[in-house]
Amino acid sequence: MNNSQQTKGKVLPPSFYTRNDVVLISKELIGKYVFTNINGMLSGGIIVETEAYMGPEDTGSHAFNGRRTGRNEIMYAEGGVTYMYICYGIHDMLNIVTGGEGTSHAVLIRALEPVEGVGIMRERRGVFNDDRRLCKGPGALAKALGLSKIHNGLSLQESTIWIEDRGNVIEDDDIVASARIGLNIEGPFRDIPWRFYIRGNRYVSRWG
Repeated sequence: MNNSQQTKGKVLPPSFYTRNDVVLISKELIGKYVFTNINGMLSGGIIVETEAYMGPEDTGSHAFNGRRTGRNEIMYAEGGVTYMYICYGIHDMLNIVTGGEGTSHAVLIRALEPVEGVGIMRERRGVFNDDRRLCKGPGALAKALGLSKIHNGLSLQESTIWIEDRGNVIEDDDIVASARIGLNIEGPFRDIPWRFYIRGNRYVSRWG
């Protein structure tokens, strides 16, 4: 990794992502910092909201029942790379692939609290009067970070995108677990509490 001058914390190692428990990883990503360096522009923030997707058994996952397409093939890579996809043909969304090769687990990063390159984020989003809106929701977040489909499959150990631990401890009592948002599915996975967010944080996309 060639961004040692930019980092102030410890870049999460590959072993963080290759564990099999995607729900635990999704929860542990709360309070970590994600950064991008796009065309020399550094931006990033604190992860305040995530959702876990558990590969083939999860009816909410793009890899449900072992589905493999050109779009989701990167989900089957070893954990620690990005999975970018376009929702409704409009919004790019950032997911982090987890687990071993072939597992197809992923964590959707739903919201950030901006801390770095806020002016850059404002320009990218065209939002200048309310920083709470910059990274509130996965589509807004990806745009604020300068991410798009072309960034699919990037290693989190390189200098374009990475996640750091800066010692920001979020107590369990301050992490809310709730149902994931916007899933048009039936059955137990619709309401399973695999969405995590910081209680009371004003940058979260939706409380409850």
